[in-house]
Amino acid sequence: MDGGRASGDAGRGAPSNPTVDASSFIHTPCYCEENVYLLCKELTRIGVADPTGTDLYVVFISNEEKKVPLWHQKASYSDDGFILWDYHVICIQSRRNKEVLDLVWDMDSDLPFPSPFLQYVSDAIRPLSFGDSVYRRLFRVIHAPLFLRSFASDRSHMKDDKGHWIQSPPKYEPIVAEDGTTNNLNEYIAMSVDDVADLESTINNIYFNKRGVVVNEALLPQLFSRLHGLHP
Repeated sequence: MDGGRASGDAGRGAPSNPTVDASSFIHTPCYCEENVYLLCKELTRIGVADPTGTDLYVVFISNEEKKVPLWHQKASYSDDGFILWDYHVICIQSRRNKEVLDLVWDMDSDLPFPSPFLQYVSDAIRPLSFGDSVYRRLFRVIHAPLFLRSFASDRSHMKDDKGHWIQSPPKYEPIVAEDGTTNNLNEYIAMSVDDVADLESTINNIYFNKRGVVVNEALLPQLFSRLHGLHP
């Protein structure tokens, strides 16, 4: 959860895209899943993304141990922005034109906003840095139109055993899914290496599974290289 449990620890030009300032989006510290939910809605509203968000993908980054190393994070106390989250959430915009770079939207990163996909992977994720250790990252990729209809959070994960807030909640009302579900956040965060399928199965399922698909560090770039022109 970008949330209160983070700890500091141990040819890529700027994308050709309308100028967008991260400060123009709603951002509540430690509520990255809600920040990205609102980001997707705003990108469609201002015309940076497709009107229905078909070119956007919400990506939860976590693992079995909920120990997720990332670099270039603003909350870090380290010069290289290294931090250990229990999970993090970003948005990836997949371009239909292969000549135009895919983009990563991460309001918690000090990299360019948005960043070219390959730059973000190289600089913030640094794939295979941890091999098969407990720190290896997994990525739950959800097509944004499905996520915007299905996601819900009552923010209970941000309260301690006595019901006190660990981090102050957003000022707007909690997000409720279209079907009335009030909390399913953990269904997006929980992931295991056993959830990782082969690339073809992943591509076939991504537009139909409301909880998305899980890929590992090696499959993430392969998946987005295959999504060009596939999304509705």
